[in-house]
Amino acid sequence: MTHIAVPKTYKLFIGGAFPRSESGRVYEVTTPQGAFLANAAQASRKDARDAVVAARAAVGGWAGATAYNRGQVLYRVAEVLEGRRAQFEDEIVRQEGVSVSAARAQVDEAIDRWVWYAGWADKFAQVAGNANPVAGPYFNLSVPEPTGVVAIVAPQDSSLLGLVSAVAPALVPGNAVVVVASERHPLSAITLAEVLATSDLPKGVVNVLTGAPAEIAPWLASHADVNALDLVGASGLEWIDLEIAAADTLKRVLPPEEGPDAAAPALARIQAFTETKTVWHTKALL
Repeated sequence: MTHIAVPKTYKLFIGGAFPRSESGRVYEVTTPQGAFLANAAQASRKDARDAVVAARAAVGGWAGATAYNRGQVLYRVAEVLEGRRAQFEDEIVRQEGVSVSAARAQVDEAIDRWVWYAGWADKFAQVAGNANPVAGPYFNLSVPEPTGVVAIVAPQDSSLLGLVSAVAPALVPGNAVVVVASERHPLSAITLAEVLATSDLPKGVVNVLTGAPAEIAPWLASHADVNALDLVGASGLEWIDLEIAAADTLKRVLPPEEGPDAAAPALARIQAFTETKTVWHTKALL
């Protein structure tokens, strides 16, 4: 018998499930030469709202977990990524038209970055926090806490590495994420979502939308239940308008970055989506 190929169906990832777009729309993903690869779901405004609802429901539990536990969960994601590297390499070769060795290097770097950020989960507060000197019989402590729901426009030229580089740091302090994947190279984003769904990450902590950032990003920028906006991959959009929309609800915003070093690993990317809580406590008088 001749084997019947079963092409993969690429859907959205919202609240730990893989729904089709509520609009029923899809768009063709092609190779750089124009050959058909797959249909990807084209997320709508309603899908973006559903993703924000899922993220908001998840952020309390994820932020409330111990920093050590978040690090364990993130490291588990890297383990599952490692186990599925062949699939990622194949998708990168087909989407981006690069060599197998270049795809392998991208997967290696993506896994290394995820592990790097996982290691910061129970350490960054010691660097970002502080015991402040005050005049009086008090302890004064500044402690970083997660911002809440972070909406991200992932780098558009990279199928996996840019996505990982933008999503991982937002997760470290306990934020939940809604990310708009690369429009041209979305397949690895949904495969990464499958990794997240089969790791220990609670449902709703990461939500992945595929489609047109120009259509989805304005709704996320203006959404009152989104607390921060990372526009790292939005250089091709009217991103100033997105900043203006975000200002109406006082969102923290990171501007676009371009080039191979976009979203390079940095402690600052973790701190960008934290708030600082300052606590006063009296000292015992001897």
